[in-house]
Amino acid sequence: MERVRQALSACAEGVVGQPMMGAYCFMIERRMCCGVTGDALMLRLGPEGALAALKEPHVRPMQIGGSRKLKGFVCVDPPGYASDAALRSWLVRSLEFLRVKSE
Repeated sequence: MERVRQALSACAEGVVGQPMMGAYCFMIERRMCCGVTGDALMLRLGPEGALAALKEPHVRPMQIGGSRKLKGFVCVDPPGYASDAALRSWLVRSLEFLRVKSE
């Protein structure tokens, strides 16, 4: 969790962490960007971004309540963000979605 916080803080200002949806989520300007659930990186990418991400290795749909898939979100398993460069790449994608959404 701390590794994600540090990497996100290097990419964006005003990062706030809080428990949410059974995970620990990071907010930017009161909007959820990403989080950590178990050992997976949870990312908000929007519907199109999530569909694209699901084609990549170590990525799966985010599920809540056991079986309900959360549209626009994915989880990346640890091998998918093992390197600092990979983690940063995922975080930038989530930040880009938030930037586009706010315009």
